[in-house]
Amino acid sequence: MPDKITQAEFNIMDVLWTEAPLAASDVAERLSGRKAWNVRTIKTLLSRLVEKGAVAHRPDGRRYLYRPLISRQSYTGDATRTLIDRLFDGRAAPLVANLAKSGTLSDDDITELEQLLEELKRDSR
Repeated sequence: MPDKITQAEFNIMDVLWTEAPLAASDVAERLSGRKAWNVRTIKTLLSRLVEKGAVAHRPDGRRYLYRPLISRQSYTGDATRTLIDRLFDGRAAPLVANLAKSGTLSDDDITELEQLLEELKRDSR
């Protein structure tokens, strides 16, 4: 897994996970509604992601095309594990309890969790 990805870099990864390969100008265009970053900022963030081993690039004429080297699923799995380890002593139940107590779980979230728990119970038998 690459070095820690910052929130700004995550925004870039989010675009590349959706659509790749892309040039820096394409990434800037995709982010234009969410971020007021210029192409130079995007290129700097892409360079950092290349250095971290999260993104690869290849020449395409006078520009580079970028693509992610790690999947969204892999990244979110590692980030979730890090969060649970750091804040909840490696246990997932306190995380879910915290979400429930804070009121951030919707009725749909609760239904999904119930279904997931039922599947896990069935699979462990």
